[in-house]
Amino acid sequence: MTTEVRSLREFKMPDVGEGLTEAEILSWYVKPGDTVTDGQVVCEVETAKAAVELPIPFTGVVEQLFFPEGSTVDVGTAIIAVAVEGAAPAAPVAPAAPAPVAAVAPVETEPVPERREVLVGYGPRTGGTQRRARRTTAAPAPVSRETAAPVAPAAPVAPAPAPAPVAVPAQAGERPLAKPPVRKLAKDLGVDLRAVVPTGPNGVITREDVHAAVAPVAAPAAPAAPAAAVVEAPAPVAAGTGDVRIPVKGVRKATAAAMVSSAFTAPHVTEFVQIDVTRTMKLVRRLKETGELGRDVRVSPLLLVAKALLTAVKRHPEVNASWDEAAQEIVLKGQVNLGIAAATPRGLIVPNIKDAGAKTLAQLAVSLGELVDTAREGKTSPADMQGGSITITNVGVFGVDTGTPILNPGEAAILAFGAVREMPWVHKGKVVPRLVTTLALSFDHRLVDGELGSKVLADVAAILERPKRLITWG
Repeated sequence: MTTEVRSLREFKMPDVGEGLTEAEILSWYVKPGDTVTDGQVVCEVETAKAAVELPIPFTGVVEQLFFPEGSTVDVGTAIIAVAVEGAAPAAPVAPAAPAPVAAVAPVETEPVPERREVLVGYGPRTGGTQRRARRTTAAPAPVSRETAAPVAPAAPVAPAPAPAPVAVPAQAGERPLAKPPVRKLAKDLGVDLRAVVPTGPNGVITREDVHAAVAPVAAPAAPAAPAAAVVEAPAPVAAGTGDVRIPVKGVRKATAAAMVSSAFTAPHVTEFVQIDVTRTMKLVRRLKETGELGRDVRVSPLLLVAKALLTAVKRHPEVNASWDEAAQEIVLKGQVNLGIAAATPRGLIVPNIKDAGAKTLAQLAVSLGELVDTAREGKTSPADMQGGSITITNVGVFGVDTGTPILNPGEAAILAFGAVREMPWVHKGKVVPRLVTTLALSFDHRLVDGELGSKVLADVAAILERPKRLITWG
């Protein structure tokens, strides 16, 4: 004879990046009572580097959500409990006693081995886990993660709610289709995506759909449910109605900390040069028209700026370096991981193209296009933002001529690419209209002296003035 064994397994907040300590729960896709399967996405979280969806690594029924949406949770803290079904030999039945109907077995503890990095979503998997097992003959009662003491006797009722109110989907069904930036916008505006009518391809909810739903959401709600879900995000405030406070967390918080650290740790020096890029712009148009780099490959001025910088780094590898404060050493990087600063709805991020220096112009174009698309969709993985060695920031797309860019922490240099404008220029002894831009190179003066920085910037400028040098120098 056997009896069913139902054990609670807790899924802990994983380290979805390299050395991250916390993450914010953006949205839950399940609620207590839902059945989940191994690999099913249960929530979306935002770290200091990206927004990622977390799949759960086991199958069972959701017992409890330990934190509501908007909570910042430390890595290694349990965020959800799932009742996992199984079978085991029945234990001898003891004589009747005034004991509770359901009892919680002692917590099974095993040694926890050293933490190691694993795939996104499964966290630091270890051989030892903590599990609260419970043998019951009736419907199980929820188990608090805060104590291993026996809970109240089980009763045929739904599981009790988590300690704090959890914002979960209002009804069961398929999850609305929307990209992470759109989900973030809906959360900030207090819009329930399940109530939004999608107009995008294949039923995807767009930003315009969310904005269109703002007015109905703000209207008085019908008295259908006894208690409406509490929206923690502030509603839009009209101009002139007072100050608005925006919590600094996630990507913005990490960016602010990194920039302060960089500005006050590395001695910045910035050099500028104004150049004629008429020939480069002609080459961009030709590559677009002829499709020389391949079908559906996007060609932009940024592509040639990136290739010019990579060529300059190849000629002056000392600029591809970092400062090791602990060892008091300069570390010359073995490969060039080219960072591209990207503005996203969550803030500025700097994903990088791995081993960009080894790529052909066509390969670089493909990698650049994929990097930009992924960043815009909010799907940049933490791994894509690790290990950068030199960065480009394209301020020209905002109509800005130039700036003094701040170094990405751990890198020796960053290049700012300004707006391309038609300006009077001396060309072949005559003043004629030419396409002109301004480049700015900031570098860490501990690693890069004025001579090296000037040579790198001069090489980039020379290539963009006469892009045929890409062939002879590259």
